[in-house]
Amino acid sequence: MGKGEFELIGWIKEQFEVPEGILGIGDDCAVIPQRDGLETLVTTDMLVDGIHFLMEDIDPYSLGWKSAAVNLSDIAGMGGKPVGTFLSTALPKSIPDGFTEEFIRGYKDISDRFNCPLLGGDTTAAKDRLCISVTVLGSCGAGQSLKRSGARTGDLVCVTGTLGDSAAGLRIILEGHSERQEFLIGRHYRPVPRVAEGQKLAATTGIGACMDISDGIGSDLRHILEASGVSASVDVRSLPLSAELRDLCARRGWDAAELALDGGEDYELLFTCRPGTPVSIPHTVIGEIIAAPDGSDPAVPVIIWEGTDRDFTGFRHF
Repeated sequence: MGKGEFELIGWIKEQFEVPEGILGIGDDCAVIPQRDGLETLVTTDMLVDGIHFLMEDIDPYSLGWKSAAVNLSDIAGMGGKPVGTFLSTALPKSIPDGFTEEFIRGYKDISDRFNCPLLGGDTTAAKDRLCISVTVLGSCGAGQSLKRSGARTGDLVCVTGTLGDSAAGLRIILEGHSERQEFLIGRHYRPVPRVAEGQKLAATTGIGACMDISDGIGSDLRHILEASGVSASVDVRSLPLSAELRDLCARRGWDAAELALDGGEDYELLFTCRPGTPVSIPHTVIGEIIAAPDGSDPAVPVIIWEGTDRDFTGFRHF
């Protein structure tokens, strides 16, 4: 292929001229201005058997739930309100009886939770593996969507919820542990996007940048830094970790920080805010936005990991 995931995305972006006033490739969603003081948010994502999920382990209800949830999370990352989804599937002949009905039941339950109906899509045959593509439409007030480019020096770096639970759940699945730890597996298979939290952040003066956490802080924070032209320091000792994750890591000798920073698929919110901002949602401050350290290239963001001598780069698809 010749290019990594983000290099490929950057190259594709350069091939298209986006009309003035429209935000294209580079954030969680595209943003299209509309009349009546609104903006339309559009996001799309694909899930492929063997890459994003394992057909032999995940139940169809959970797969339907997750397929919608990970896309709804992109709307949450920009502070928007979900409006509707479009679902396309490529179905192999090996799909078992009743699979589609259970898949749609899970898809509908998470969609109903956010009043976001399925509006259309496509279904076709696949040769050997299930492929799922979901597009979500959302809306927000004109100029109010949260973007990756809003971080400023002195901002606090914050996250919602706990980190690393989904990665631990996936590791349990892949290693086939008899101790299943349903909480952690549930966090992997049935994430709950932080839609209400994102809308509250969008309505709060003093919020800088924001995105959802899909590839781990080690990767996703760098997206914010690159878009904003800044660097950051993160205190690894301040990471919010669930009791279930701490307990499992202590017993099995797993590295909780690695799961939290490199694992991904938490679908929490990562955001920055000016000091003193009255943030009304539960969150944890894990670091600070800083200027590029002396001697470093200002065009290449730096993350200083306090409390460790390691570097964390997040999950890489390619």
